[in-house]
Amino acid sequence: MHIVLVHGMGGSDFDWSTVAPLLESAGFGVSVADNALQSLDDDVAAVRALIDAADDEVLLVGHSYGGAVITNAGRHDRVRGVVYIAAFAPAEGETVNGIVTRYEPAEVARFMTRGADGEWIGVESEEARLALSWDVPEHVMQARSARRRPSADAIFTQPTEEPAWATKPAWYMIATLDKHLRPEAQRDMAARADATIEEVATSHSVPLAAPEAVSSFVSRAAVSLAPA
Repeated sequence: MHIVLVHGMGGSDFDWSTVAPLLESAGFGVSVADNALQSLDDDVAAVRALIDAADDEVLLVGHSYGGAVITNAGRHDRVRGVVYIAAFAPAEGETVNGIVTRYEPAEVARFMTRGADGEWIGVESEEARLALSWDVPEHVMQARSARRRPSADAIFTQPTEEPAWATKPAWYMIATLDKHLRPEAQRDMAARADATIEEVATSHSVPLAAPEAVSSFVSRAAVSLAPA
């Protein structure tokens, strides 16, 4: 089984820098997306290219906005399942923004600003780090910040087509202390997708806060899809 890891808003391949080596050590082939975050359609196309290039059947793993990407890219014939790590799992016709606005605003809203073209940019401050990613070492967050990029509004407003979780097995890791994507929203999406659920008491930055737990969860999903 080949595993494709997809980062979220403002992120990069660095977000999986501690999870990917653990999965490789467990014997899996791994590809890590480094999406431009300018449109959902473009990011889906980039992940589909990674699927095409893989040397085996594929398990997609998405964190945060990356969940919307794998929900659409997962329709690819070579994809066997989808794993959501504190991620958006939209239904057909649904947008990321539509999911967010159904719930009370999360604490992250205090630390977001808009660029000249309407892009979303996270405020970089010690207050924001302590409020949103307190369980990730400071030096790790500084390294992540050096790779961050603005996220175009289009990644949140383009609707999903038929979701992969409607026809393929799904797994969902809920971050119970998440200040970005409300845990009740995560539970609702996981239930709707009939996903296998595991909870972790972390911030939204699950891959950096709890890489061993993420790797173990993804590995178990991959093994469950392997032929008997």
